[in-house]
Amino acid sequence: MKLVVGLGNPGARYRKTRHNVGFMVIDRLAARWGIALGGRRHAAELGAGAVTGVRSVLAKPQTFMNASGEAVAKLRRAYRLEPAAIVAVYDDLDLAVGRVRVRGGGGAGGHRGVASLIAAIGGNFVRVRVGIGRPAGGVDPVEFVLEPFTAAERPLIEGAVERAADSVESLLRDGLERTMNVFNHSLAAS
Repeated sequence: MKLVVGLGNPGARYRKTRHNVGFMVIDRLAARWGIALGGRRHAAELGAGAVTGVRSVLAKPQTFMNASGEAVAKLRRAYRLEPAAIVAVYDDLDLAVGRVRVRGGGGAGGHRGVASLIAAIGGNFVRVRVGIGRPAGGVDPVEFVLEPFTAAERPLIEGAVERAADSVESLLRDGLERTMNVFNHSLAAS
């Protein structure tokens, strides 16, 4: 079994913001695979089903971004998973808008939601990072991530959400190394 967690903030106010790209990818995967998301258990909105033939749980923590680790730790215990069986999907300021990067393990890179996961379950989980770019000079990154995408960014993000969902499917079907070879070298740049 795999746990695919999209990081974001609950509530309508944050639905289309940069910080909620992880939630957008979970919604896309749920739609593709006919998995109903709903109900709250273990501090997350959940859906379970088969993604590319792999038994999977899709989750959107409802603890707010900076406390995502609380929900993921509960889910990890409930499903008796090792951290390596967890895929976290989240926004990344250090990647250009629309880029997608896949990696296993590592640090938080200044992302407080990822830091919360590392504190709660350790760093040995798989990451799918979706680029949201850096704000213009003088704009506070904390405010920037809570803003919606601009009209010019929306097509790039739509494409990135598709590629990120594709990369999760590849991770589940083909494993980390093959997925990194495909998505970090070709599709991420498109």
